[in-house]
Amino acid sequence: MKVKYTGQAGFIIETKGKTLVFDPFISANEKMANLLKVQDIKCDYVLLTHGHQDHVLDAEMIAKQNDAKIISNFEIVSYYGQRGLHGHPMNHGGEWTFDFGTVKYVNAVHSSVLPDGTYAGNPGGFVISNDEGCFYHAGDTALTMDMKLIPMTCPKLDFAILPIGNNFTMGYKDAVIAAEFIECDKIIGCHFDTFEAIAIDHEAAKDTFAKRQKELILMDLGQEIEL
Repeated sequence: MKVKYTGQAGFIIETKGKTLVFDPFISANEKMANLLKVQDIKCDYVLLTHGHQDHVLDAEMIAKQNDAKIISNFEIVSYYGQRGLHGHPMNHGGEWTFDFGTVKYVNAVHSSVLPDGTYAGNPGGFVISNDEGCFYHAGDTALTMDMKLIPMTCPKLDFAILPIGNNFTMGYKDAVIAAEFIECDKIIGCHFDTFEAIAIDHEAAKDTFAKRQKELILMDLGQEIEL
């Protein structure tokens, strides 16, 4: 799998010949201005963990220019459906197999409303598995005991994407506990450094994970890695 970081909780992941865009917040992120243009993004699916602007800002444009399918909860998919976009609605505990793999929609503890004030349902995360591997994108969440259900109900995780910036989500001290709950040793951090309120000490964060025999990967904006 190829994993590209687009800032905040945004990623572009290539797997099984398909391109998945997660939580795109690009056009309003000044740090991404010279690294990636929304109009240049090509994809097959747009996956949205919840409705906050810093997760859905560029979703409509990306989905429209690619005729991409939106995967999210029922309320968010219905919202974009009314705007002429097609999607696949899910809800907590549900699972569906797409042409790129199986998606399980899991719990997240956060708030959620779309930028225009429309109710956006309950926030969630995605566990995606296929014969190339299995990963978890947690979206925005606090540490929750429900994370312990993931290794009980899903294939073993090869890596997980967890928020670590604190203030609006769990910080890295809680995220390393989350890594233990989900039984995953390779963590990609997200939702950090975009704003002053979620700036972190990178070395302290990595050291916190290393002390628990976990690897914390802090990707640069626009960086692409293969996992």
